[in-house]
Amino acid sequence: MRRRAYGVAVVVATLLASVACSSKYGEDSGTSGTATAHTRTVSPVDGCAKSSWTDPADLSPTRVPARCEPLAPSPQPLPRTRKLTIATGTLSAEYVAPLEVAVDKGEFKKEGLDVTLKVLPTPDALPLLAKGDIDAMWAAPEAAVMNGVKGGFDIKWVAGNFSPDPQSKSGLWVKLKKGEAAADVRMAGRRMGTMIGKGSVIAYPMEKALATHGGGLDKIQYQQLGSADVLTALQNGGVDSAWLLDPVWRKVDDNPRYAFLGGQPLGEPLGGMLYGPSLLNDDVDAGVALLRAYIRTVNTYFAGDYKADPSFVAYLARLLKTDETVLKSTPSLTMDWEIRAGTTTRLQSAYKAAGVSKGAPLPESRTVDRSLYEEAVGHQP
Repeated sequence: MRRRAYGVAVVVATLLASVACSSKYGEDSGTSGTATAHTRTVSPVDGCAKSSWTDPADLSPTRVPARCEPLAPSPQPLPRTRKLTIATGTLSAEYVAPLEVAVDKGEFKKEGLDVTLKVLPTPDALPLLAKGDIDAMWAAPEAAVMNGVKGGFDIKWVAGNFSPDPQSKSGLWVKLKKGEAAADVRMAGRRMGTMIGKGSVIAYPMEKALATHGGGLDKIQYQQLGSADVLTALQNGGVDSAWLLDPVWRKVDDNPRYAFLGGQPLGEPLGGMLYGPSLLNDDVDAGVALLRAYIRTVNTYFAGDYKADPSFVAYLARLLKTDETVLKSTPSLTMDWEIRAGTTTRLQSAYKAAGVSKGAPLPESRTVDRSLYEEAVGHQP
């Protein structure tokens, strides 16, 4: 009889725990279970229909990014205000604009979130994220992140940021030698100038570009330079090639002495939001609310060619503290909160080829969690 009573008690306790994990803002919503356990209730969201989710396996460069209607998904304020800190390497780059607009327009506040954007480079932010001293990073699954996860850090990539416009030429540029054309450039042995080291996510698109031009990450020489020095070194012969970012590549775009060899893959974000234990495990409700506000900001302000609106460009320039003319000189980014299948595997392959990572690659289950943004738009796997 005692065994039967004990069994009933266990079943009841399990059911109660399941309800607590899956309910929307339970009696005490300070914690809300683990999103990765797939025990949370996912309900349809007004304004977010089939177009709000795309199959992660779709790697087509012409894939239309997921979108909800403007102002969707609508806010679902937390019962108590939650203070969150997001680390970002810069506040002036265009890819950070959705976060800054969300702060400025009060989108985070509508969710009951008091968000602080803190400028911290990834090496400094990473251990703080792992310890829970900060809640999220607006960065990328760089080699340092992957190596940290291998070492036991509970960190996952939970939302994407952007992919380039097809007209963008942000990426690998080479100074052509006499009689050389872009189609027959051989990169092996050349010196490359970059402000980002081998452990950056650009190792992946760089590897693809080099492979079509007789090179490889292990066949070129690197020269790390400051952001203001990369173009100068390419122009004066200090380096043979360089990874030029927006809007720097505009300086050589019309010069026949230079050739663009390739950039970030179209339709595949290589960075975005990374969560640590505080939002992955301790307060998943807040983790979903943060992504809901971010997604709503994209749908409302960045759904298409946002630079077609002169008043919005002027607003962004003021917010990012950058020159309006410079901002208008490059195409709009394709803001994209989703994460493609296999991206972290491809990144890890490039890190290994560059010599900054060893051993077998981590499976995607250790590096990515799509369940939070899926819940935010009401997608049921």
